[in-house]
Amino acid sequence: MPKKRTYSTGPSRERAILVGVSVRNQFDYWALDDSLAELSELARAAGANPVERFTQTLNKPSPTYIGKGKIDELQHAVKQTEADTVIFDDELSPNQQKTLEDKLGVKVIDRTALILDVFAQRAISREGRLQIELAQTEYLLPRLAGQWSHLERLGGGVGTRGPGETQIETDRRLVRRKLSRVKKEIAQIQLQRNQQRQQRTSGDTKIVSLVGYTNAGKSALFNAITSSGVIERNQLFSTLDTTTRRLYLPSGTPATISDTVGFVHKLPPILVTAFRATLEEALEADLLLQVVDVSSPYAAEQAQVVSDQLSDMGIGDTPRILVLNKLDLIIKSADEPISLNILDEIDVSEFSRVVTTSATKGWGMVDLRDAIETRIAAVEPVATGNSIEG
Repeated sequence: MPKKRTYSTGPSRERAILVGVSVRNQFDYWALDDSLAELSELARAAGANPVERFTQTLNKPSPTYIGKGKIDELQHAVKQTEADTVIFDDELSPNQQKTLEDKLGVKVIDRTALILDVFAQRAISREGRLQIELAQTEYLLPRLAGQWSHLERLGGGVGTRGPGETQIETDRRLVRRKLSRVKKEIAQIQLQRNQQRQQRTSGDTKIVSLVGYTNAGKSALFNAITSSGVIERNQLFSTLDTTTRRLYLPSGTPATISDTVGFVHKLPPILVTAFRATLEEALEADLLLQVVDVSSPYAAEQAQVVSDQLSDMGIGDTPRILVLNKLDLIIKSADEPISLNILDEIDVSEFSRVVTTSATKGWGMVDLRDAIETRIAAVEPVATGNSIEG
């Protein structure tokens, strides 16, 4: 009897070409090849299959993001690879996106749209879905006009009056109405979250918050230090919703600890704005645990990204402990001597202490709890108005 053949009925993975640009005299501590490697991971997480990469070094930014010659090369590559999508490593302006789509004849998206897509797939809770809806809608609003620009360019007169401008205004009105609704719903959730926080932190309860690059192991560390069951996965942005638990310190000092959404290189500002309610725990924290995947070849760059984004959020001066996690991926035993080159690449003076851990093995948890308690005790006199520094 012949063997039955099965066929997949699911959607096929889009074939994507990745494009990145480096501009001379514009410093970026993240190398272009490394940035494209991460873009490739993001593309796979979104369900695409990267088939080719293109890079270009320019003397100054181009109005079309890449030069005319590179666009011609891309046109040829799209046909040769049968690509469905071209993904650019930076945020494109609406005009750039439309021009590139017209020239390449396939869907064009930028890094911001790609990250939004991954977030949308990961969002589970009502709050997470609302935050993604807000960010996607704000991203869409300035791009609406391009969908109807062919009608606007007719220049008015007989045969050109009517649907063009009307449709644009209708779309914009609907989008603004949607924005208003989503913002109201998020504001209600934020009010509830603030009330819950006040109840949790009444009295002398201290707030500790985990921050770090996506997939640095924050959720695993959160579970290890609190004996919780937060979902932990080896994937980008597995945590989009803040989870808070009571933290039991050696001396019995009351504290709470929160697991927050991860950061990423070139994180879109609209995402930081949309997830402000989720990031409130970090904004209100007395102490931040900045988690770094010590096994990553980009550990130092990822740590710098997080430090920069914390500064942009106005909490760069909050006391921080540097937690070098996933130690088990570079050594076999907690007693094995290690040499961490990353400490030569990170400005450790920003941190009150450095702790090495393996959340999955349970290594370093006692040291981490001690470090948390020591730092919380050190900052307490400052909060009461005394001049003692930690």
